Amino acid sequence: MRGQTADSIAEQRILSGQSWEEFCDTLKAAGASLSFPGTPQDAFNQAEGYRYLTRLTRAGLMAFMEHSDPKAPTLHRVVHETVKMGADNPDNYYQTASICGEYDYRITGTRNTVKYLGFGTQIGHYGQGGGMPPSGYLEASELQIEDDGTFEIIVSAKPQPKNWLPMVPESGNLIVRQTFLDRESETPADLHIERITTPNEPNEPSRVTPGRVDAGLKSTSTLVAGASLLFAKWARDFQQHSNQLPMFDQNVSNAAGGDPNIVYYHSHWALAPDEALVIEVTPPTCEHWNFQLNNYWMESLDYAHYRIHTNKHLAHYEPDSRVRIIVAHNDPGLPNWINTTGHSSGTMCFRWIRAEQHPQPDTRVVKLSQLQAAIKQKQPVSFENDHG
Repeated sequence: MRGQTADSIAEQRILSGQSWEEFCDTLKAAGASLSFPGTPQDAFNQAEGYRYLTRLTRAGLMAFMEHSDPKAPTLHRVVHETVKMGADNPDNYYQTASICGEYDYRITGTRNTVKYLGFGTQIGHYGQGGGMPPSGYLEASELQIEDDGTFEIIVSAKPQPKNWLPMVPESGNLIVRQTFLDRESETPADLHIERITTPNEPNEPSRVTPGRVDAGLKSTSTLVAGASLLFAKWARDFQQHSNQLPMFDQNVSNAAGGDPNIVYYHSHWALAPDEALVIEVTPPTCEHWNFQLNNYWMESLDYAHYRIHTNKHLAHYEPDSRVRIIVAHNDPGLPNWINTTGHSSGTMCFRWIRAEQHPQPDTRVVKLSQLQAAIKQKQPVSFENDHG
């Protein structure tokens, strides 16, 4: 008897309907992340949780079905205003593309005015159980850019003389982070990626095959299950230091696909209707910094319509260079108000990007009326109900 091959197995799975059944079964199983220990069980948060799962499904189908071909990579947005995961940065314009360490790629572009531009190669994705450890990183400050603002990057496992973005044979994902100080006034970089081919090699995309569809369905469903469970575990652990902002483990962050140039402070927050969370810190010299509020599922809140974050450019600074951020359900009439958008709890994140130091933000929970009265009268605040 002739032995089975990967192609023949994929054909059998497609013809029998097993590919689709497992896709649906895994999506159904992903719902367990909404009842993971520590998750809020009220209707509002559960509704957001189900919406979150649909968004992850949409992201997975886009990445693993529509743009999964490393022979014809396409830079596209998986995480954006209506698809969110892992404390996605409201200041970021994220792009990604499918790549393979067996090939070489060329990224061409125009730098434009966006403040921070970084390129990374990664291994795996959230649905594969091993996170997304980095395999190479290159940022705009390291690029040789032409006088007209254009540049070319070579992505390969082989070292290049300039503008080299490293990868390894196992690399499978390219991520681009463009970070704004002010979205309304800055222009993101124009970027294009192509696979480098030999003169006699056709530069054609792969055709649809049973194997590609079978793999795409599996990767999509495991992304939904894997990412939702991973961040449910993080959010549960963050509750151990609710309303505080301890430094997050850099190795854990890198393994999950975080930017290696960023130091993160992840945590949980919870406020009564008459309370406010006050965060104070003196920002260090750095490329950029920001603070954001998320829901429990680690989705950034609706930054398209509400002020749910602030950053190095947007923030109001005190005369002594400190920044006071106020998280509250209603506008206290004070600078740096972060809107909870109807949430009573969730997660939050502070970032320093390429900072010379990493100061610890101070946090306090106070009565909102007390805060307003003290600051307006320029009196020191007596921090009752101290959770800091």
